[in-house]
Amino acid sequence: MEILGATLRVCVDDLETAVPFYERLAGGRALRFERGGVSVAAIGCFLLMSGPESELEVLRKVAATIAVKDVEETARVLTELGARVIAGPVATPGGRNLIALHPDGSVYEYADTNA
Repeated sequence: MEILGATLRVCVDDLETAVPFYERLAGGRALRFERGGVSVAAIGCFLLMSGPESELEVLRKVAATIAVKDVEETARVLTELGARVIAGPVATPGGRNLIALHPDGSVYEYADTNA
């Protein structure tokens, strides 16, 4: 399993107010999209999310998104190490992802860019 990087997930009340700060901080422009009623802005290593509290409550449980080379291999390694895959792997607009519960109780999203 090869980890390529990580994205910090940040829930914000007002995406329009938060984006300029993070664009200047990360030195880049936001890539914006909607997912399940949540407005998302990806800026550098930050993933800003804003939307209904019921949706954000679920998203807050995922500590970070970890970019990996191959989600299928990641699922095998995580399972071997005692983690539990609780969602996925599933196709996404950018590749595939899964959600895993680590033995310590931490929850992470793992994502690749394989089609």
